[in-house]
Amino acid sequence: MGFAPAAIHGIVRGAARAGGLGGQGEPLMPNSIRARRVLIYSHDSFGLGHVSRCRTIANAIVEADKMVSVLIVSGSPMIGSYEFRSGIDFVRIPGVVKRIDNGEYDSANLRVGVEHTLEMRTRIIRDTADIYRPDLFIVDKEPLGLRGEVVPALKMLKARGTPLVMGLRDVMDDPEKLAIEWERKNIVPALVDLYDEIWVYGLPQINKPLNGIAAPPSVRRKMVYTGYLHRDLPQHTDVPHEADEIDGPFILVTPGGGGDGVDLVDWVLAAYEADPHIPYGAVIVFGPFMASAAREAFKDRASKFRNIRTLTFTNNLGALMKDAAGVVAMGGYNTFCEILSFDKRAIIVPRTRPRLEQFIRTRAARNLGLLEMLETERGRDPHTMATALRHLPQQGLPSDVVVPGLLDGVGNVVRLVHKQLANPHRGPAPLDAIEPAETVDAPAASLPASRYRS
Repeated sequence: MGFAPAAIHGIVRGAARAGGLGGQGEPLMPNSIRARRVLIYSHDSFGLGHVSRCRTIANAIVEADKMVSVLIVSGSPMIGSYEFRSGIDFVRIPGVVKRIDNGEYDSANLRVGVEHTLEMRTRIIRDTADIYRPDLFIVDKEPLGLRGEVVPALKMLKARGTPLVMGLRDVMDDPEKLAIEWERKNIVPALVDLYDEIWVYGLPQINKPLNGIAAPPSVRRKMVYTGYLHRDLPQHTDVPHEADEIDGPFILVTPGGGGDGVDLVDWVLAAYEADPHIPYGAVIVFGPFMASAAREAFKDRASKFRNIRTLTFTNNLGALMKDAAGVVAMGGYNTFCEILSFDKRAIIVPRTRPRLEQFIRTRAARNLGLLEMLETERGRDPHTMATALRHLPQQGLPSDVVVPGLLDGVGNVVRLVHKQLANPHRGPAPLDAIEPAETVDAPAASLPASRYRS
């Protein structure tokens, strides 16, 4: 790989701590006298990116220190499909789904209103934090959780002296839209009053996620850019056989979770239909959230081609990506990290609704020369995609571009976790000293619930 390690520009210092290095260069945390506990929250209302990011972080933490346990609280229906290392478990809270057209939420499976589901989720999250008594709480992406569901847990743990960390992906949304959203939810007071650090899983050369947010200097000082999270192949997962059925090089097509990936798959299949002599086969992974009717229609179209294979889902997408001549994908954080990690030539077709996150990330990466981008706003001409597919294997590799610290995220997150677990704090209360639920919020009287809206 041609990516340079973090040095002057690497934001988080890359020097190894005492204890040596393990895995992909992560510092081994010194074994603790008492087993430490990390709690990670991920709302997971749509797609696979959030749970994948949390899984990567959790696996790295327990690999670096055999005396640390990680518990993930997640709403993803797919979390049980992934491989976790020893020392990790998860609590699956009732699921919600986000509508692509307007961004509103509904209960995923339960035949109850979304407010009822959110009340159940809130109580489960708070009770889990109460009983688990973590030494560190990491919240992924949503500072208050979905509709404020993580606030009771945050206030309870804050009163106990537990370090609270906000983990942000590199891009949240268009700055103007994000500013309006965070003003409506009153997010900034939570960043000021509740969180001890804000970890950005990216680099400022790609994007600064709080651009446009009227945050005070105290919040900016809490921010640490870690670099992107390197992805490895799972240790014990079956390798999809579809690639073995294709003669010669193939292109991997992945719309991530697939819930909003119909246009991408349709465009790729239309390209093969318009230009049946494209010299590369394709493996199309629809994603578990693609509508079954669309999926079956795509299978029928793909079956007419000798060198196109399809599958709905694999928990080892990295194995397909590693062997692919190139990748056609949407621009989600998880897929972007995989493309960089496996050093793959890529064409990205970012979505622009309901958020501009993918477009902003993809445009910045294209401007750095890491990948190529096709925009659907210019139309989805099959010949445009066919030309791009023909040229894809001749593109430059991401590693041809030197970006200091680009893939240092995992090691830097481990160092940051080590720092938090090593610092003395009040820590978890013993089981017989846990406050009754009705009095938990009393010590946090200076953090009124009215300050945090959803």
